[in-house]
Amino acid sequence: MRCSLRCKFLLLFLLISAIALSSAFVLRGLIMRDFAKYLDGESQDRVQRVVAIMEGGYDGTAGWQRDKLTTDLAWALQLGIEVHLFDAAGHPVIDSEQAVSEMTPLMRKRVLDASGYDPRTVKGESVPYPLYLRGEEIGHLEAKTLEQVKEDYFVRSSNRVLLISVTLLGFLSIAAGIIASRRLTRPILELVAASGDIAEGNMSRRVETSGHDEIGRLSQSFNRMAQRLEAQEKLRRTLLSNAAHELRTPLAIISGELEGMLDGVLPIDGSALQSLYDEARRLTAIMDGVDELSRAEASTLNLHKETFLLKPYLSTIVGRFERISADKHAVLLLDCPDTLRISADPDRLSQIVINLLSNSIKAIASCGRVVVIASLEDDRICLVITDNGSGIPEKDLPHVFERFYKGSGDGLGLGLAIVQELVAAHDGTVSVKSSVASGTSFCVTMPFV
Repeated sequence: MRCSLRCKFLLLFLLISAIALSSAFVLRGLIMRDFAKYLDGESQDRVQRVVAIMEGGYDGTAGWQRDKLTTDLAWALQLGIEVHLFDAAGHPVIDSEQAVSEMTPLMRKRVLDASGYDPRTVKGESVPYPLYLRGEEIGHLEAKTLEQVKEDYFVRSSNRVLLISVTLLGFLSIAAGIIASRRLTRPILELVAASGDIAEGNMSRRVETSGHDEIGRLSQSFNRMAQRLEAQEKLRRTLLSNAAHELRTPLAIISGELEGMLDGVLPIDGSALQSLYDEARRLTAIMDGVDELSRAEASTLNLHKETFLLKPYLSTIVGRFERISADKHAVLLLDCPDTLRISADPDRLSQIVINLLSNSIKAIASCGRVVVIASLEDDRICLVITDNGSGIPEKDLPHVFERFYKGSGDGLGLGLAIVQELVAAHDGTVSVKSSVASGTSFCVTMPFV
């Protein structure tokens, strides 16, 4: 059975938690090892103090004095050391149990309360320590370390605290792992489901975006991609529908005329062939327009922007139309600052200006006027092409940028749609103002350099 992404995240969290919690046991083991060494060293120090006291007592009394030994053994018990004392010949002299029995009741109670001494519970083997005085052996003692009550209590308490803390932290880490794995995988699983829906053709699917981390930015990028795919799909369907509608008329005319010629209803002469040729040219023009519109829609992906002076560039384009305007006895003017610069794709910008200028010159009558004005307003380049031609009827104004919308004029109805796509590719906008009485004005705005 394959493990899901959420399961993998949870297992990773649990593994990290287990490693972190096990490190507490490793650390405790190291501490307890050093603590045991410390206790052993302390025991040896206490035994050596008892040895020194015994040797000093022997020297002070010139032999083993039982009453003095009782006091010394009581002090040794309070240090946690049980002592069995032997003389130089190896005969027992006194031990801690005998010393306790010879104490006064009050002293015995104090010693037993302080040491917790009980001969029946003392465990371990006795360790012999020789006793010397001026290089001569005067006896030896056998010592046992009593059970360290405080130290044992400390070890038990630390074990208990460690077990409780590890248990609680273990449950907390499991809960945190479950919550974190769900939070981390939820947007990823949503992206997987959304990408599957888009692959199935549901272009309207979006994912929820939250936060500004990598997953949040991925979700935003996915939504932008889905939005563009949906827009492209709508454009494709609209384009195909409009193209099919436009192609249907010339194809129907060609089919009808050919059928009439085959049936002998229409004559096969130069006039009939010219009609077929005109319709074929119309088909070619429609296909060329559709191809140009498709390139305009894809221009966002392959713009080659350059920064250049705008006036010389516009002067070259305007110069191409001077002969046409002269034939109409029209005036063609350019107003642009000499230092105004723009960052744009020269080829695409040329398509925009040529399309708008062509429309304006077609709209003006004899002795008309077309003005091209470029300026800088609010950090944006404004390019205005104004004419005093026939204008656009008010009912047609909302639809002039729609594909294949021809209004009352001729043509394919693709020129302004191409202009709008190319302007949008430059992060710009295009708008139109027009009246039948005063003419038309197109305004293109683009970002400044």
